Amino acid sequence: MPYLSRIRINPLRAESRRYLESPHTVHGAVMGGLPGTATDERPLWRMDSDDPHRPHLTVLTRARPDWSHIVERAGWPDADGEHTLVRDYAPLLALIEPGREFSFRLTANPVQNSPTPLSPTAAQRKRIAAEQDSAHRRGFRMAHRTATEQLRWFLQRTERWGFAVPVSRTDPPAAGMEIEHANSAALGRTATQTPPDRADAVPREVRITARHRRTFAKNGRGPRVVINSVTFEGRLRVTNPEALTHHLLNGIGPAKAYGCGLLTLAPIKGVAAG
Repeated sequence: MPYLSRIRINPLRAESRRYLESPHTVHGAVMGGLPGTATDERPLWRMDSDDPHRPHLTVLTRARPDWSHIVERAGWPDADGEHTLVRDYAPLLALIEPGREFSFRLTANPVQNSPTPLSPTAAQRKRIAAEQDSAHRRGFRMAHRTATEQLRWFLQRTERWGFAVPVSRTDPPAAGMEIEHANSAALGRTATQTPPDRADAVPREVRITARHRRTFAKNGRGPRVVINSVTFEGRLRVTNPEALTHHLLNGIGPAKAYGCGLLTLAPIKGVAAG
């Protein structure tokens, strides 16, 4: 049975600052909240710091967790109020049906694979120099750096994730996009039928609300790990309940151990399945 947790973080405490700066530290703390029987557990987590004065750690686990150690080290252990919320995730999963709309939040690590990086790192240069057959080179995983590339990465994958992002009801077309609208109308094509390679040509109900670059070394030593995380928020419409449920429970994209991949939904009041 999956559980979704929300833990209040006190940003003024020393351990909290480590949580906010190091995904490796948070990963260790999250794993420490799971029972010893959950040896194959791969929890998903996300640090929601849109309110810098009261960030929250959101975690999805299969076993029921205990977050008392995080509250003691990084929360308000002696203050009034509810410091952690742990909820059964099954009731929300039961609401997923074709046509239903939800508001969503996703922090992901948008990447691409390329055999020829423009600015290779020292480790990449070393691997390239050691290869005997460059024609069959295994691709390097590289982050999308610009907001446009990151948004395109997201919109081109929603179908496989089991949902669609509706066309924006309020935003005017971005500069240069009016032609795409005219072409769609001339061809008798609706906005939801935009070709996949032009999925970003029509304004949609999604925006980027945060972008972070985190650099850390595992266990304080060894090669540096770089994570470029992007938080997307907006509105989605369910197209494939099975696929969406799978990605809700198993995450989206790489770097899941380091705060990426957790997609969360919230029902929209007054909106039912279409």
